[in-house]
Amino acid sequence: MKIKQEYYKNCTLCPRSCRVDRTKGEIGYCGQSSGIVLSAALLHGGEEPPVSGEKGSGTLFFTGCTLKCSFCQNSQISRDNMGREISDGEFAEICIKLQEKGAENINLVTGTHFIPSIISGLELAKKKGLELPVLWNSSGYETEESVSMLSDYVDIFLPDYKTADPQFASLFFNAPDYPDAVFKAVSMMTEMNKTDFSVFETGDMLTEGVIIRHLVMPGYTELTEKFLDIYSRCFRDKAILSIMFQYSPSAAGKKGENPERSVSESESHIVYKLLEKYNIENGFIQELDSSSDWIPDFNKKNPFPGSKVEKGPVWHWNEGFL
Repeated sequence: MKIKQEYYKNCTLCPRSCRVDRTKGEIGYCGQSSGIVLSAALLHGGEEPPVSGEKGSGTLFFTGCTLKCSFCQNSQISRDNMGREISDGEFAEICIKLQEKGAENINLVTGTHFIPSIISGLELAKKKGLELPVLWNSSGYETEESVSMLSDYVDIFLPDYKTADPQFASLFFNAPDYPDAVFKAVSMMTEMNKTDFSVFETGDMLTEGVIIRHLVMPGYTELTEKFLDIYSRCFRDKAILSIMFQYSPSAAGKKGENPERSVSESESHIVYKLLEKYNIENGFIQELDSSSDWIPDFNKKNPFPGSKVEKGPVWHWNEGFL
């Protein structure tokens, strides 16, 4: 592996390959230089059951994003760059604090553009006593090289598989190459980490494997079928499926050509029928809920309203350790 800063000098950490020198403050698509920028760290109860468990997933939300979907629910941090820079030592200390607080795992959200620094931070955290499984929670828009860099550090991969359609990808996140990139990235994740499907029988926490997330978009159920066809042919025995209905026009805002409604009941029924069609039984699926009460606000110490983990916050960008 190259020296950490070398990766930032001609940056190709994501498929956009901006090739800017982030060590000199040059900014590529992700909007970040070479230092880790974090918005919040907390025990989070909103992930899939074998990830959140009873105590919550120890979640770190990184600032910036390589994809910047127009409908992103975390736009304060992905597009508006809310957060502040931390050192490798501070990162390690945050991980240890989450472990001490009872976190089920360390959940790294949208950190692709910081991979070399995150690896340094994880190495330091392990020297300080970190023993929890590490979960990589990403958009799926990653290079095979970047995914391979995580092989010795990540136990669970939780990628989005947003679409298999280049036109959709171009329209909503300016990345027509997304379908090709996500297929290659997820394929590598499933080759690297074997998924423990026994969690459906035992109810235990997932400690190794891959969960693929897919957000159903209103008006685009035919693209959900396109994804499910790929999943059933290529990943059904390698990764757990998680279907989400949480698209919200309130969270998406007016940027781009976002749908102005949530997923309808009839569309959710179509998705259930598609799961039957492709004989997909094991997995997770959200209940249809048109409310926007869950939309995070990263100005707050606990960004998630109604969180079941009341004393979850450990670190906040505006206050430091809590």
